Amino acid sequence: MKNNIVFLVLFSMLLFACSKKEKSLEISFPDPEENETTAMLPLTKDWVIDEGLMKGFPKGIQVYRTTKPYKGNANTAYCVVFDPKLIEFKPTLTKVDKKVSKFYEDEQGEVYAAINGGFFGPNVSYSLVMYKNEVSAVNIKSLSRPLLGGNATYYPTRGAFGLSPLNGPQISWVYSVGSGNGELYSYPAPSPNLLGTAPQASPTAAFPAGGKIWNMISAVGGSPVLIKDGKITITDEEELISIDNGSNRARSAIGYSKDGITVLLAVEGGGGGKGAGMSLPNLATFMKEMGCYAALNLDGGGSSYMVVNGKETIKASGTSERSVTSTIILKKK
Repeated sequence: MKNNIVFLVLFSMLLFACSKKEKSLEISFPDPEENETTAMLPLTKDWVIDEGLMKGFPKGIQVYRTTKPYKGNANTAYCVVFDPKLIEFKPTLTKVDKKVSKFYEDEQGEVYAAINGGFFGPNVSYSLVMYKNEVSAVNIKSLSRPLLGGNATYYPTRGAFGLSPLNGPQISWVYSVGSGNGELYSYPAPSPNLLGTAPQASPTAAFPAGGKIWNMISAVGGSPVLIKDGKITITDEEELISIDNGSNRARSAIGYSKDGITVLLAVEGGGGGKGAGMSLPNLATFMKEMGCYAALNLDGGGSSYMVVNGKETIKASGTSERSVTSTIILKKK
């Protein structure tokens, strides 16, 4: 009997030791489907991740907002940060102008965000729209501007953002050479047009210097370029796009970091919102501080609007959301 008791005690001690050892070896692994919590861009602490707008989003896309005053002005801004290798980038054109929210609703598939595109007139785009090698619109090829008491025709090389066949982002000055849509060329510097001086020649494969075929699969135009190769380079004069550039107003822009992470930015200005808007110089500085290696201004003012996960971000600067001709849509690949 005594031997049986000793055996039971020893056996119980062995079971306790084994269970304790097994418990100490437990390892917790992260959920592979969970969205990243580390910022994809080196944003300042003024930016806060908006988990409500990100609900259901996969890896490769994040949403941030800030209400921290900037350069002494009230500021409300939202940015969507995404990896174009994981998230579909789709510039879209409509034949009849419609609201950004309507573009979002009409798009098929799993849609994450939509923001207004480049410049436009009634039912016509003045900025490049290209998706999967199909060009729907080109950057405006000529402009009439006052010169010596009359008018002269200018041929601006305006900015554009594009994705290469390997989904690498690039911002450049471009021009569609030839009749119709022609061939899309990019240049290392804009054609040096300047109001009040004689127009530069129409761009070709040889002018401005260094031109080459812009081998992008999808692209959107805007103006002006804000940042190029890590330096603030606002080429509004060369691009002939001096439109309230020094005033605070609502802004939309696109940029990317040196490692290719891309950002859509919407800055509130006027209307029913609390944001005061930004000037182009402040917008360029703001985006550089966000970590952008290159950036391009999109249409702004009353056209600035961004929908994320079906919800409004910035307030429209007018009495209501404006209809536009083109948008940038982010969706599931």
